Amino acid sequence: MGGRSGHHYRLPDLEDLIPLPEGSELFVLPGRQPVGFDPATGEPVRLAEDPDAPGEEIRAVAAFMAPAHTAIHTAAFDKGDNTTPLPLFAYTAVGWYDGRFWVSGFRSDNDLRQEPHGFNVKKIRANTNKRLRAFPGNRLIQHLGICSLTYSCPAAKNFFLDRYEAPLPTSPVCNANCVGCISLQPSGCCPSTQERIRFVPTAAEIAEVAVPHLQRVQKGVASFGQGCEGEPLLQADTIERAIRLIRKATAKGTVNLNSNASLPQAVARLAKAGLDSMRVSMNSARPHCHHRYYRPKGFSLAEVRESISVMKEAGRFVSLNYFILPGFTDDPEEFAALCELIATDRPDFIQLRNLNMDPEWYLETVGHAPALEPMGIRIWLRELKNRFPALRFGYFNPPLR
Repeated sequence: MGGRSGHHYRLPDLEDLIPLPEGSELFVLPGRQPVGFDPATGEPVRLAEDPDAPGEEIRAVAAFMAPAHTAIHTAAFDKGDNTTPLPLFAYTAVGWYDGRFWVSGFRSDNDLRQEPHGFNVKKIRANTNKRLRAFPGNRLIQHLGICSLTYSCPAAKNFFLDRYEAPLPTSPVCNANCVGCISLQPSGCCPSTQERIRFVPTAAEIAEVAVPHLQRVQKGVASFGQGCEGEPLLQADTIERAIRLIRKATAKGTVNLNSNASLPQAVARLAKAGLDSMRVSMNSARPHCHHRYYRPKGFSLAEVRESISVMKEAGRFVSLNYFILPGFTDDPEEFAALCELIATDRPDFIQLRNLNMDPEWYLETVGHAPALEPMGIRIWLRELKNRFPALRFGYFNPPLR
């Protein structure tokens, strides 16, 4: 079994491997031949044909791991000419041994909020349809019904199951043009994985979703900024009114914002209104790599960092949704930049979420030309924990109350 770390093929160590988590998926990768390691020489080898059927075409395979798991290696493959980018998923190295699949990754959060066995399909459908009928005039609830029943969104399903974290999408527009945007892609590119919301809900519609959820759910979370929208800070006026309505009705639970953190003044207003936490999406702590991925309109990494400081000065909680791609995330220069950001801006938490994008496409996009070999994800994580003992790690937005 082979793995990949940026531009380097790697033989996973035994400690890197775990059984394929329940709820994961396997993807065949078109136009890409698998790379494994010769057990005699220890060298990487490309398989050009099926060893069990000489002359037959063979394709690489990758695992899309279930939530709460983080990759150590991406799938090892060699792509042919004229291949189009892979769809917007994460591609973890996978192998077969002793009657089961194994992946190069680890469990990064023990939270059970998106475990497959917790989603009863009949109950989800019944609860979703019941609430859709009960709130025919609330456009946000109707939108979340599509997310639950059509796109099988775990956050939407949890909302209709009255548990964990409720999504509050608000913005049909964005001030970035992320290369790997999962809700909007140009024609002819790889397709987006979900449909973006097409309206801005009113503050009352938002509160009608959030207030009962926070009142009913122990340690509940309600989050602006979802995969089915653009940038929520562009709707700061609406969100500010909604937060005030929510906090007027209940002091329970955590009101969170998932954001690109591009507008520090808007963040300050939301913190004053009662926003409890902010999760900052970030592909890189280096300005040039951040810019090449986000392709921002009117902001830079400097504004993102200012927003983090604004939240910290207000005594609020800050997470980094730090996209993990083996070979890039653990590049020594990237590690140094991240350490500087953590030391200076003092985020509380890092969410170890896999980058959902074709690895080669991403490395080409950001112009990754490393001067040194990658550290390895395990060493990278261990060093962060050693340097910043107060920093917490996980996968989901943590409840604060």
